[in-house]
Amino acid sequence: MPVDRGDVLAWFAELRRVYAANRERLTELDSAIGDADHGTNMDRGFTAVNAELAKVGAAEIGAVFKLAAVTLIKTVGGASGPLYGTFFLRAGAECASKGKLDAADLAAMFRAGIEGVVQRGKASLEDKTMLDALLSARDAIDSSLAAGATIGEIFAQAAAAAEKGMLATVPMQARKGRASYLGARSIGHQDPGATSSYLLLRAAADVWRSA
Repeated sequence: MPVDRGDVLAWFAELRRVYAANRERLTELDSAIGDADHGTNMDRGFTAVNAELAKVGAAEIGAVFKLAAVTLIKTVGGASGPLYGTFFLRAGAECASKGKLDAADLAAMFRAGIEGVVQRGKASLEDKTMLDALLSARDAIDSSLAAGATIGEIFAQAAAAAEKGMLATVPMQARKGRASYLGARSIGHQDPGATSSYLLLRAAADVWRSA
């Protein structure tokens, strides 16, 4: 069953709830290897996104993502705003003018968004960043799509892969971002960006479970 505008809005509402619920956890993770503001930033950003979305009425799916991107870039501090903003901007461009998104559309949308993060952040797998979760999820999405999985199945597998990618950051030494300044001291800490990226995929899996 395709995902429509209402399903996309439900995902953003769930993201607001999830980031509010995990605000302290994300901040705790970021306090070890970052600026101790990732939880605050994500909570503030997605609260603002939902407030803006409530004002626009019947915007098409692509416009929903574009508005989310612009809002995140304006309201989220540090690198997270531009990176998540780029993700949603590229995702929105990929699904522009579409009223409903089938499994192939969603896979292409996420692939475009993640590629935007790669280009913006100049990071790779095992750099101990959000891409350790996102690239793992991308590969799972492509594999499950090729196997003919439903949307719900695709994102359940994507969330599971993102979780593995997130947990894999713990023994890594950071090679990008502020955490990289810590050198070996970054080892043993879960990356906050990978954690918030896992939560993004987990929210999609939960909201679109029946699709």
